[in-house]
Amino acid sequence: MIHVRIFRNDNKDIRAFEVSGHAESGPYGHDLVCAAVSAVTFGTVNAVMKLCEIEPNIEQGGEGGYLKMELPEITSPEVFQKAQHLLEGMVVSLETIERDYHQYISIS
Repeated sequence: MIHVRIFRNDNKDIRAFEVSGHAESGPYGHDLVCAAVSAVTFGTVNAVMKLCEIEPNIEQGGEGGYLKMELPEITSPEVFQKAQHLLEGMVVSLETIERDYHQYISIS
């Protein structure tokens, strides 16, 4: 199962997210749930880096199945808000996947 953890501060802003595990909803290379989660999360990391022009702290597992992204300190309110919109969009996309494939993914 894929486990997604969203880390928020006291203001409910997303500070980090972590994805671990494998869906195992199909054979390797044909696992649509894993591919969807990977596309959403890696796409979000790439969007944050390019559109916000920041370098988040990123950790990845050697064999896949693990990704953690933590936002650095952002001093610009505009950049911070842009990053929040991108991350909240990621959460909406992951929740959509979870709604249809809850046996393979959980979000907390």
